[in-house]
Amino acid sequence: MINTVILLGPKNSAAILTKAVELMKAGSVIALPTDTLYGIACLSQNSEAIRKLYQIKSRDKNKPVAICVSQVSDVAKWGRVTVNEQLLHDLLPGPVTLVFERSPVLNPELNPGTKLVGIRIPDSWFIRQLASSCAEPLALTSANVSGSQSTLSVEEFSDIWEHLVAVYNGGPIPDGAYARLGSTVVDLSSPGTYRIIRPGCAHTVTVEKLRKHGLVEASEIESESI
Repeated sequence: MINTVILLGPKNSAAILTKAVELMKAGSVIALPTDTLYGIACLSQNSEAIRKLYQIKSRDKNKPVAICVSQVSDVAKWGRVTVNEQLLHDLLPGPVTLVFERSPVLNPELNPGTKLVGIRIPDSWFIRQLASSCAEPLALTSANVSGSQSTLSVEEFSDIWEHLVAVYNGGPIPDGAYARLGSTVVDLSSPGTYRIIRPGCAHTVTVEKLRKHGLVEASEIESESI
């Protein structure tokens, strides 16, 4: 299915973005870099594209995927925000997924088994511009078959290229001790508290920012009530 591997760079970036938007609006699933890992993405409001994404990844249908938006002001459109705007700006864009109660306008066939949704704004220019140009969130998950290693270059997920309409190559993502852990996932659905769902690559700095803004870990409150 794949037409080509497209090298991302300053040259022809507008034309590349325009074509990527066309592909997304046609219901395609593509691969692209984020600030943590390579991911595969489609439009969150397109139910058929969501089904394709799960098939490509061989992902359990009961396991949710996050959505990606382009800027902080978009977060409240798709989730019921419980924290102040300054905290959102302190965390985003960056390697963090914030979990809130989902908005009724979000596709009900996306993550139907939960009332929550994880929202990302990667610190990566192409995916943010793509989400902005599509004018709706991207459903986003890592570019690998479920259960296999997360990927830092396009070559590492060549086994699924045939199922993708396009692969956008931003070059290798720097490797390191935390490189393949993915984003830090934090549940902020309960006002005043946080719960770390996945420590990810930015656990320490994320917790520092949450506590700076007065949030308390949910387990601490639970312990005090026993």
